[in-house]
Amino acid sequence: MNPLTAIYGAGTAMRNSLFDRHVLRARRLAKPVVSVGNLSTGGSGKTPFVIALGELLQERRIPFDVLSRGYRRKTKGVFVVDPSGGAADFGDEPLLIARRLGVPVVVGESRYEAGRVAEQKFATELHLLDDGYQHRSLARDFDIVLLSAEDLDDRLLPLGRLREPVSALARADAVLIPDDLDMAPLAVRNKLIWRMSRALELSDPPVKPVVFCGIAKPQRFFAQVRAAGITPAAEIVFGDHHAYDMDEVQAIRRAALDHDAGGFVTTEKDLVNLGEQRSALHPLSLAVLRLTLERPTDVLDTILARITERKPCS
Repeated sequence: MNPLTAIYGAGTAMRNSLFDRHVLRARRLAKPVVSVGNLSTGGSGKTPFVIALGELLQERRIPFDVLSRGYRRKTKGVFVVDPSGGAADFGDEPLLIARRLGVPVVVGESRYEAGRVAEQKFATELHLLDDGYQHRSLARDFDIVLLSAEDLDDRLLPLGRLREPVSALARADAVLIPDDLDMAPLAVRNKLIWRMSRALELSDPPVKPVVFCGIAKPQRFFAQVRAAGITPAAEIVFGDHHAYDMDEVQAIRRAALDHDAGGFVTTEKDLVNLGEQRSALHPLSLAVLRLTLERPTDVLDTILARITERKPCS
């Protein structure tokens, strides 16, 4: 094992042990917390799943909010996301969630403090904790972990993308796996296992577009675009959560001219990170990743029943 990976793994194991033995204590909010997380550094579909779960809650008319760190934002402290604001203030994924769901989204380094602000300002009955599996300082009532096929063969940081080993699934309540994963790992035996399917929706894609993105797994996105019957004129990759400047937008435009492209295709997250510069790319088609749960009614019923059982009486 690489020494850096060994050090990282030992540090992660020690921290988890301190929480397991209650040396480090998690603080509890007044309202139940349902955490959505994963083991790797990105690309498992957490944000689309938070949106899909939020839509199920909205169908039941259950008021909820979303708590998030606000990764890569330039602000510090706790803020309620303004859907008309920018990614630099709130983070791209919280902003996308706020725009898609139209519910309160609160960002903060401490999700406990973010939750306290949410409980003071909004009459919600439930907190969805975005990317919360490793944020153990906030007590949660139900832990959902998204697992990808790549996670099973990956390594811990810094050589791989795993923040925790697959064995860490032992503390999850439910594990969400893609429908093309034939066999669940031993670590999820005796766990709730839910399945999901992914579908990429494209509205009026241009002919021979320049396809670009700044996400965790760009090659999977490009493959999905090609599988949808689109032949890209060019494919351009930026880093995950990339904030575009005008020079980069102009470079994308030049690529379209050089390859005689009919327009542009990108992701929802990249649209957020383009900000007002999106108007410079026309026509621009948006690729929306939809997650569909098997037996969604059973999934939501299970979550609601479990948090009712666990929540201490006030």
